[in-house]
Amino acid sequence: MKAIVCRELGLPEKLVFDDIPDPKPGPGDVRIAVKASSVNFPDALIIQGKYQMKVVPPFVPGAEVAGTVVEVGERVTQFKKGDGVVAFIPTGGYAEQVVASAHTAVLLPPSVDFTKAAALTLVFGTSLHALKQRAQLKSGETLLVLGAAGGVGLAAVQIGKIMGARVIAAASSAEKLALCRENGADETIDYSTESLKEAVKKLTKGRGADVIYDPVGGALAQDCLSCIAWNGRYLVIGFASGTIPDIAANRLLLKGASAVGVFWGSFTAHEPQVNAENIAQLFAWMKEGRIRPYVSKTYPLNEAAQALRDMLERKVTGKIVLLP
Repeated sequence: MKAIVCRELGLPEKLVFDDIPDPKPGPGDVRIAVKASSVNFPDALIIQGKYQMKVVPPFVPGAEVAGTVVEVGERVTQFKKGDGVVAFIPTGGYAEQVVASAHTAVLLPPSVDFTKAAALTLVFGTSLHALKQRAQLKSGETLLVLGAAGGVGLAAVQIGKIMGARVIAAASSAEKLALCRENGADETIDYSTESLKEAVKKLTKGRGADVIYDPVGGALAQDCLSCIAWNGRYLVIGFASGTIPDIAANRLLLKGASAVGVFWGSFTAHEPQVNAENIAQLFAWMKEGRIRPYVSKTYPLNEAAQALRDMLERKVTGKIVLLP
């Protein structure tokens, strides 16, 4: 089969489009013919050896796929050949086929498009877990979303509105903020041209944001802790800026606030039943038209390096997907 192979750690241009053997499922696995493979920011870090999960080359990157089951292991009873599924895996997704543990796969409703399904699991799963289990966001609260035009950001905007929050979307351009408004944001902040903390204070009349969803990190983290409300929750989602911030613990103390880590991958392993309930809720909302995965661009599999380069250079809005 064809696959994208990381033979040595480095930038996307080091990746190789190559023939490798078809994967073989174990007793508890399913083998999937990949119809769509989502490109996520952690993929760009893993190939450079910069992610918290270290992978030794050679390996096939890619953690999120949608496709059709072509073979099931002897202990698998919940899936059969021909089923449409979405699966979250450690690596292996940038390929024509992949093997996934059956407990990480979810049966797709018949009407769900493979491309949209591949764009749903990680970003919407992360955002629902963050806002529901970690932040316990309440109707009427103010939610500030940084990097709001990215994959997890747009998901947080949409889910925040479903949960009844007033959503302030922060991003780095007028074009990105227009997309946030199209996805339900009540207010917007361009943090490339104005102070994030001052803008939030103005929009909340000095009260601050109850929940802050931060996939960016870097210098903006300090602004977040300066404009968080009393009893606020600052969600640590990731570090797209490339810099892990030092959290100012005194600001948490003064506001009675909490800094809360969100790692969806570990959550799925530690609490699989709760995650399954979250995913079922997401598919129900998608069927009702209440959430809409936004895929801004698709690429053929052999252009995976360009897709990752576009992500690293912040040229991406919403989600991008590889089509083997």
